[in-house]
Amino acid sequence: MTLGLGTAALGRPQYINVRLENSNNSDLETFRKQSFSVLEHAYHLGVRYFDTATGYGLAENLLLEWLKTKNDSSIEIATKWGYTYVANFNANAKVHEVKEHSLEKLIEQWEVSKPFLPYLKVYQIHSATLETGVLKNAAVLEHLMFLKKEHNIKIGLTTTGTNQVEVIKEALNVVINGEQLFDLFQVTYNFLDQSLSTIYTELIRQNKAIVIKEALANGRIFKNEKYPHYKELYSALERLSIKHNVGVDAISLKYCEQTIPNSIVLSGASSIKQLEENLKTNLFSLSKSDIELLNTFKATPESYWKERKNLEWN
Repeated sequence: MTLGLGTAALGRPQYINVRLENSNNSDLETFRKQSFSVLEHAYHLGVRYFDTATGYGLAENLLLEWLKTKNDSSIEIATKWGYTYVANFNANAKVHEVKEHSLEKLIEQWEVSKPFLPYLKVYQIHSATLETGVLKNAAVLEHLMFLKKEHNIKIGLTTTGTNQVEVIKEALNVVINGEQLFDLFQVTYNFLDQSLSTIYTELIRQNKAIVIKEALANGRIFKNEKYPHYKELYSALERLSIKHNVGVDAISLKYCEQTIPNSIVLSGASSIKQLEENLKTNLFSLSKSDIELLNTFKATPESYWKERKNLEWN
């Protein structure tokens, strides 16, 4: 399995997630040191793909600092532009991030991210939507194509929301000087939101790279009394966990790997313990009946994203 490490939870003490236990990230320096240790441990466990963003608080600076300790051309950095982190590490902040898909923001945030070169392999629009108009903004698209050619990098986008497939279809039609702009798509996918599966074959046919995010549904896969409608899902995951002798996180990551082959699946681990549990995905395989069982828990994109929208930063 190609497991990458997403750094959203390593760069911001508060993140959109369902937590089963309280965690105190008020000491920023302690938080930074722990995040650095997770990066180092991931590397020693074989992870070479690291996904970050300018909008992830400390994450880019942390990764740049960590890269100074490495000389390994197999490391790949993927980063994103389009969000600005504004919470200033305040746990009580009302607003944590602001989206802007303008040419000015692209130019500004590229200057922040370009020190990752030559490790920088993927540059993405952060949460591309039809509403922001970014996929019809000629100035932005042409500048991304310039960066692609100038630095020999892949251009990608991440998707969020009920119409992920529609966004991907529109992005596939973006052609500049006879060449498709987008090489890579980072998509929310898990056994609750399975919408990616409807366009997977076409992405592979067009030789596009696929990265899977939110494989653990922002923590909703873990047994939680606040979500009684997932009772049957929790029971099924518990049975599979016992059967394969791994945690439900590993079950969820393995499902993504086996149902979307040849993709990179991102771990969002914020601790060494979580990372080690995630990497147990390499120890087993799900059977056909296991996958068929998990497929039955498919939710509508509308219900999935409505529920996600109500998750709190914590």
